[in-house]
Amino acid sequence: MNLRTFLTIIFIGCTVHLSICQTDTTDNDSDEDALFLKDIHNYALTESSTYVWLEHLATECKGRLAGSENAEKAVQYTKMIMDTLGFSSTSLQPCKVKKWHRGDPEYVNIMWGDYKQYNDHSKMLNALSLGNSYGTGPEGITAEVIEVQSLDEVEKLGREKIEGKIVFYNRPMDPTQLRTFNAYGGAVDQRVWGASKAAEYGGVGAIVRSMTLRQDDYPHTGTMVYKEEFPKVSSLAISTNDANFLSDLLKKEKVTMTVKNNCAPGEEAISYNVIGEITGTTYPDEIIVIGGHLDAWDVGGGAHDDGAGCAHSLGVINILNGIGYRPQRTVRCVMFMNEENGLAGGKEYARVSNEKGEYHLAALESDAGGFVPRGFSFDGHPDVLKPFYARVSKWLPLLESYGLYFTTGGSGADIGPLKDQKGLLIGLRPDSQRYFDYHHTSIDQIEAVNKRELELGAASMASLIYLIDKYGLK
Repeated sequence: MNLRTFLTIIFIGCTVHLSICQTDTTDNDSDEDALFLKDIHNYALTESSTYVWLEHLATECKGRLAGSENAEKAVQYTKMIMDTLGFSSTSLQPCKVKKWHRGDPEYVNIMWGDYKQYNDHSKMLNALSLGNSYGTGPEGITAEVIEVQSLDEVEKLGREKIEGKIVFYNRPMDPTQLRTFNAYGGAVDQRVWGASKAAEYGGVGAIVRSMTLRQDDYPHTGTMVYKEEFPKVSSLAISTNDANFLSDLLKKEKVTMTVKNNCAPGEEAISYNVIGEITGTTYPDEIIVIGGHLDAWDVGGGAHDDGAGCAHSLGVINILNGIGYRPQRTVRCVMFMNEENGLAGGKEYARVSNEKGEYHLAALESDAGGFVPRGFSFDGHPDVLKPFYARVSKWLPLLESYGLYFTTGGSGADIGPLKDQKGLLIGLRPDSQRYFDYHHTSIDQIEAVNKRELELGAASMASLIYLIDKYGLK
């Protein structure tokens, strides 16, 4: 999941729920719908292949950064799965992506006091280069470290204090935020813009506290962005334990840091969105999209981010087919490419769709992990969001028994470019408390995903898709 997704999700905590009628659930046949939703969940928990597909993605196609060999493996694997699921058609939609190469393992070492005499006056830190960062070159950089809490603090300190130093951004995610995506959104600007802000005032590099609430030794990568008018200094994240150690040390000592990394942007390449379509029986021109992003950062298995979303989306089709449901509206399953560091797949999908004059009645993305589902968040063009949200709110009593809520305030980065088509944009919202323990790390592996929780996510998505398809939104 990239920055754009989180900046939309953080508004969830500020939304106001519309009043929901507890008696008028669906238009008709509420008992029939309740039984059908039970069938959906029964199938998901006993027959679904959702976890099997995720296991393959997270183990055989790990480190599937856009443009990489493993990303291509993931494209071919999910296309093969779609070809077995009874779609009316499947296809690969090309999109241009920019490669990025991490290179050799990162070297970050701090020194203080008389480190030449005492071995215990230096320490290697657990670090990962941030996505899209330039490297230091083989010689590396060595400079004094200065700690700050924000981009604004760099401006206040100015060139006199920043020039020639490595800037250490150490504002933690706010643990008092119950929705951890809000906490992430409140801290991630350091990671995204920290390098350019440091360079603006003469800094020679940037180190960022990892974006997680957990205290551990696993650094978190993620995208960063350069401002073209400033030098492209190298930027890395360090683990929270190391950030705490460095901060405590800086209160007592002058600290020098040596950084060596060889990461660099690469050439442009062609990759693909993977698309499967079931043509609607009654309203084929009204499209409902379900999807997740196929790419993942290079250091882990991409199990929660966002293999889970891809498996969820394939699982929806698996479930509806398995219980014999034939959609009235055209349903597309899309594995989007390059969400993490460019959004090329989502942008290209919307461009082609607009060029064809298509209309997406609804788009549902899963990009918040494979944890137990808690609800859905709705977004859309101002012209349609209020009436569409009022419409789906009538179905909430059917879903509350599965522990689900509805709110407004965000959907997904890949489906965001469809907003001008004036359909309803939806994000699955699993429990978020553990998501940032794994997000963008080497430990985002299949072992971190609970099979039952993953299957419940697919069942929740299939339930909502069924209701939208059966009743429409108008």
